[in-house]
Amino acid sequence: MRVERFRSIADEIATGIRAGTIPAGTRLPTHRDLARRRGIALATATKVYRELAAAGLVVGEAGRGTYVRDISGFGGTDPRRLPAGARLADLSFNQPLAPDQSDQLRHALRELATEGDLGALLSQQPPGGRGADRAAVATYLLDRGIDVPPAQVLLTGGAQHALDTVLSSIASPGEVVAVDALTYPGVKLLAGIRRIELAPLPCGPVGSDPDGLEALCRERPVSAIYVMPDLHNPLGFTLDTAARNRIVEIARRYDCVLVEDGTYSFLVPDAPPPLHALAPERTFYVGSLSKNLSTGLRAGHIVAPRQHLSTVTRALRASSWGVPGIVTALTTRWLGDGTVARMERTRREDARRRQAIARRELADLGLMSRPGSYWGWLPLPDELRSDIVAHRLAENGILVSTAEAFAATRHAPNAIRLALATPGIEVLAAALRQIREAVRLA
Repeated sequence: MRVERFRSIADEIATGIRAGTIPAGTRLPTHRDLARRRGIALATATKVYRELAAAGLVVGEAGRGTYVRDISGFGGTDPRRLPAGARLADLSFNQPLAPDQSDQLRHALRELATEGDLGALLSQQPPGGRGADRAAVATYLLDRGIDVPPAQVLLTGGAQHALDTVLSSIASPGEVVAVDALTYPGVKLLAGIRRIELAPLPCGPVGSDPDGLEALCRERPVSAIYVMPDLHNPLGFTLDTAARNRIVEIARRYDCVLVEDGTYSFLVPDAPPPLHALAPERTFYVGSLSKNLSTGLRAGHIVAPRQHLSTVTRALRASSWGVPGIVTALTTRWLGDGTVARMERTRREDARRRQAIARRELADLGLMSRPGSYWGWLPLPDELRSDIVAHRLAENGILVSTAEAFAATRHAPNAIRLALATPGIEVLAAALRQIREAVRLA
């Protein structure tokens, strides 16, 4: 069978990209130049680049041309791209740790082993968790400004599981969910799997754009609005009360569901009231204890409006049936004995220290950050491509994420996100200095 000409050329270029003979960041010939060099029609050259773009190997930038993407993973969220021994610092993923966490776990497991009915922890848990565990999380959420009965709290295997459950419950394939133009990468992954359309909204250093949201809702039917009001990931802003009220007003006017991501709310205890407190009848609140305690402890929760409880419970049953009994027993114990509150105070102090280091090293390069957050957003000069920066840093053992991982728009801004929580303090300072040099010497 004869292979179409455009496909054979695309395969040849793709082989070079995957082999590294056409390096990341290479500017490919224009469509017209490729057509001339290969003796093909301009329309065929366009098909070549369309094929390469569909394979994720190149990206077209308006007014600049077509560039080879870095396919080694530095634009994504997977942190294990180098052997541990080859890494100086992983700034691509936040895994905050505390020196005594291993001892805490050892002590808690011993206590679980000597009291209560251990067999019950090995039994299948009901969808959404046992009543006592849901009550413990409901009590914890009172300090977040959320006052609901335990029946409206559903336990999940982490915040990502919670988001997937909510989106699968409220949005069918083809429906529109409004998100910030820069948003949490996990939502992008879920939208792709669920075939949900993400409609990007303008956002900037001070927050989401309610006017843009209202314009979108006027033009198109929007099923849900995904919002990170506290410490937006990746830009770091916290929405003020006026912006929250405006978003709630728009959601009510156009009958949209609100999906509020409170994963990092524990880092801003003085934040304005959550969207759930303003519009409990239409807000799904998604949270987690994984960042507060440990990312390996997959403990999340959903606060669901009453009218959606049966639908969300069915979705939980379909995806995982129930949460692991040992995980919920641990988290319930730590909620009750003050461990979670103590760890949250430790995390807040740690985040402030790390942000102070980041501002000292990178503030004059335009770093966007907030004192209480665990990340920073670093725009790069036009002449310095983010994927090339990420690749060069990785060669020196420093892992970062490019803006592409967060962009809900077709073209990502030229920037990198720096996750600050994982490296030791001294290692963090050294890594940021290397990033500084990489940007300044370019």
